[in-house]
This record gives sequence, C-alpha cells and structure tokens, in this order.
Amino acid sequence: MSTAREYRMNRFRMIVALALIYMVFAILLNSVGTVILQSMASFGIDKPQASLLELFKDLPIAITSFMVASFLPLLGYRRAMMGALTIVGGACLLMPMFPGFHTTEFLFACVGVSFALAKVAVYSSIGLLTTDRAEHSRLTNTIEGLFMVGVLAGGWLFSAFVDPAAPGDTRWLRVYWLLAVICAAVIALLAASPLDESAARDQTPRSAASTVGQMLQLMARPLVYVFLLSAFLYVLIEQSFSTWLPTFNNEILKLPNAMSIQMASILAGATALGRIGAGQALRRVSWHRLLNLCVLGMAALVLLVLPMARGVSVTPDVGWLSAPAAAYLIPLIGLLMAPIYPVINSVALSSLPKPLHASMTGLIVIFSALGGTLGSRITAMVFARFGGIHAFYFSLVPMTLVLVTLFFFRRETERAGVLAPVTVGIGGK
Repeated sequence: MSTAREYRMNRFRMIVALALIYMVFAILLNSVGTVILQSMASFGIDKPQASLLELFKDLPIAITSFMVASFLPLLGYRRAMMGALTIVGGACLLMPMFPGFHTTEFLFACVGVSFALAKVAVYSSIGLLTTDRAEHSRLTNTIEGLFMVGVLAGGWLFSAFVDPAAPGDTRWLRVYWLLAVICAAVIALLAASPLDESAARDQTPRSAASTVGQMLQLMARPLVYVFLLSAFLYVLIEQSFSTWLPTFNNEILKLPNAMSIQMASILAGATALGRIGAGQALRRVSWHRLLNLCVLGMAALVLLVLPMARGVSVTPDVGWLSAPAAAYLIPLIGLLMAPIYPVINSVALSSLPKPLHASMTGLIVIFSALGGTLGSRITAMVFARFGGIHAFYFSLVPMTLVLVTLFFFRRETERAGVLAPVTVGIGGK
C-alpha cells in the first residue's frame, strides 16, 4: 500500500514539475515584446536592433529541437529538464548582474536552447506518466492550458517591476531574480521526483542524419510544403502582433510602459478563449471554412480598428477605464488568430503516417521559428520607418497570402482523403 501511495505522490510531484516548467517558459518566451519595449527605454537601442531578440530566441529553438530528439532518451528526460532550467536560471541571474542589451540577447539564446530541451522532455515524459490515450490527452491539455496561464501572468509580473515614474530605469531587471528562484525551486522538485524512463531507453534512437534526411523527403510532398508555407505565414502574423503590441500601446496609444505591458496580455487571453471556442465551432463548421472566416475577420478588425488609433491623446493619469478603445479592440485579433495554427498542424499531421510525425514536428518547429523571426524583423523595420499603424497594416499582406495557401492546402488534403474532424487544444506553438 505504501508503495502505491509513494508512486502516486511521485507521479503528482512530477506532473506539478512539468506544469511549472511550462509556465516558466511561457513567461520567458512571451516576454519578448515586454523586453523589447523596456530595452529601448533602458539601453537606448532602436527597433530593428531590438527585433533581433526574436532571432536569438527562435533560431536556437529550431536548431536544438531536431538535434536533441535522437539522443535525449539516452541523456534522460528528467536530467534534460533539470539542465534546461539550470541554463535558463543562470541566464536570469546575469540580467540584473550585468544589465545590457548583449546580456539580453544571451538570455534569449539560452531560453531558446532550454525550451527546445524542455519541450521534447516534457512531451516525452507525459507518455511515461499516462497509461492510455484519454489520460495522455487530458494531461497534455492541462499542461498546455497552464502554458497560457503563464503567458497571462507574465505581462502582469513584468509590469509590477516597471517604475511608472521612470520607465527607463533598469530596476525592472529585478524580475529575473524571482524567475531564477522559481527555476531553482522547480529543479529541487524534479530532483525529489523519480521518473521511470526505462520504456523510453528501450527505444532505438535515430541518428541526427536520418532525422534530417526524412525531413527533406517530407518537404518534397506538395501537402507538406503548402502546409509549411501556411504555418510560416501564420506565425509571421502572430509574432508581429504579440511582440510589438506593448510598443504599439506605448508609442501610438500613449499608454505608460507598465500599462502597455498589462494591456498587451489581453491578446494572450483572447487567444486562449479563441482556441477553446474553436474546439466547439469545429463540431458544426468545416476546418477550411472556419479558418477562412477567421482570416477575413482578422483583416476586417485591422481595417476597422487601426484608424481609431490615429491621433490618440490621453491624460497623464490614464487608467483602464480611460484607455483608448483601440487598446482593447486590437488584442481581440487573438480570438480570430487562435484556431489557425493548431488546426492546420492537426490536419497536416493526421495526413501522414505516425512514424513520420516526429520529423514533421521538427519541420513545424523550424518554419514556425523562421516565421516568428522574420515577422518581428519586418514589423520592426516598418514600425521604425513608417510608424506603428503602418506596421500593423502590413499584416494584411501575409493575411492575403494565408487565404491563398489555405486554398491549396485544402486541395492537397482532399487528394489525400484527409477531411476528418479536427480537435483543437489551447496550447501555444
């Protein structure tokens, strides 16, 4: 009886640890927009230079993700998670100790590498902690849902350390002391939570070369390259808004730094609600029709709301009740963006044999990272040269291209006979 009770306690501790890991990385990954705004105020850098933070974050994720997949079972999932938290926790300590933009670049490079390790290890550990498909799905959705909770909490956490009277002061970097302590606490929890990984070690890991070769073969399929283009364009749009919304709130809508960060968190909340709602909508509407309606709705929202952001003036004591209407309406684009990424991922993966899912996931991660980096860079350049309103208007170009790629993507899935119902979770990309 004591053995069974001990097993349940170990399992519970490990699940809590997995959830906390995802929440920590949700805060760090989605802090890019906040850190860009604060870096421009504290370190005196321009927008194109600040946009490089996306590059430092996304490329390490893409490179590390498929490189570690072949040998991570041999290293051990628990060790990989502890190593990831050690790397990112150490980088957090450097931020207040050596304040500067180069330290910030180094932090996000560490976040990218660590998240790639943690994501593979967390997803693999879920399979070791569950016994059937239903249990696996429940635990995955719970952990992914807490990722979005971390995104929401992150904006408020960072804004609490920003001095409203002196937004350029580097005291906001003190938030990283707290994040480093959280990382240390989760490492301690993992150390006290044994995990039987024998089932994972029994599997024969593939070499990195064979993984890359399979990815290249997949890219030759029309369905795959049309899907990858759709995913690339979607992430380009998403990162343009999520990364630059705090700066838009501050420079265009004239909101204080701390409030700009807080109001940008509405986008994360809207995205979570959109994914929950899409799961119900897909019971009644085909995935292709729903996604087309979402893209058209996004374009309509941009065209209707951005004119409201021109010539905004606010009082020095602006608050939530007196903020411009555009500050509330622009983040609602998250409701419409939300279903696109998980739905096209689900349709693409369900069209391929299960042995190819790992390689396909690697391609998704790579093209998502490239889309995020390019989207942030383009938005930064347009923002710096023409202003934030024109930068967000530019999103209409990839939205139009998404409609085109969705048409061809649907045609390829019809040829493959993949028109099965699609389910949507609320996790991040």
